[in-house]
Amino acid sequence: GSGGFRKRKHDNFPHGQRREEKENVNPSSAVMTSFKSFQLELDTRHDKYERLVKLSRDITIESKRTIFLLHRFTSAPNGEEILNESEVKLDAVRRKIKQVAQELIGEDMYQFHRAISPGLQEYVEAVSFQYFIKTRSLISVEEINKQLVFTAEDREETTNVISNSHDKQPHTWSLKVTPVDYLLGVADLTGELMRLCISSVGNGDIDTPFELSQFLRQIYDGFTFIGNTGPYEVSKKLYTLKQSLAKVENACYTLKVRGSEIPKHMLADVFSTKTELIDQEEGL
Repeated sequence: GSGGFRKRKHDNFPHGQRREEKENVNPSSAVMTSFKSFQLELDTRHDKYERLVKLSRDITIESKRTIFLLHRFTSAPNGEEILNESEVKLDAVRRKIKQVAQELIGEDMYQFHRAISPGLQEYVEAVSFQYFIKTRSLISVEEINKQLVFTAEDREETTNVISNSHDKQPHTWSLKVTPVDYLLGVADLTGELMRLCISSVGNGDIDTPFELSQFLRQIYDGFTFIGNTGPYEVSKKLYTLKQSLAKVENACYTLKVRGSEIPKHMLADVFSTKTELIDQEEGL
């Protein structure tokens, strides 16, 4: 009648009859067996994804600690000890990456790429920062991937690693950093180099800012070749890269023009003020 509720289709059937139909479902039928296997596969994949997210978070934390340690290189009396300690920390990060590689045995890495990408980017940033301090050049993606090949000799605790497709562990594990993760890590490296420039000037090092200016200009020129044709994240970080380059160039300009009239212990304060002014202008 008018003003009443519309009757749903299943309301025509008694409640007891619907319950009886559920009880009559054969759990060993082909359809139920298939859906149970689907459920098991999805649960296993979800659990692996969560484990990879946790490993990626640990890789990110340890890589950041390595970067913080390397920033002490300019002020430490013995820089070789800082480099040796950073190598120990990076070895610990690689052991975490080895666990990621073991998790991905027999799996398509790109299905889990979103889970491990943040950690790999931070690792690339830490490794490239250490490599620049040592050699004043940029590490290649091939060199990074060479360090991510693990053999069975350096086996450690693998009890937490679950491999459904392989009962026996292979002799080697490897994990390749994708070109996108490499580019994003290098883009983040430019921010650390900008901070290295400011701290170097504060310690009286006048040559490092000019080296960093040329190096960052080469990286920026390389990224401009990619332009908007690359992934969205790369083009988004190009703006941050440009900011870092402008701050380093401004530091070199101040050194060249006013370096003789400003005491060395005051140069860092001048650069900090200039950096704040640049940020305010870009914000406007």
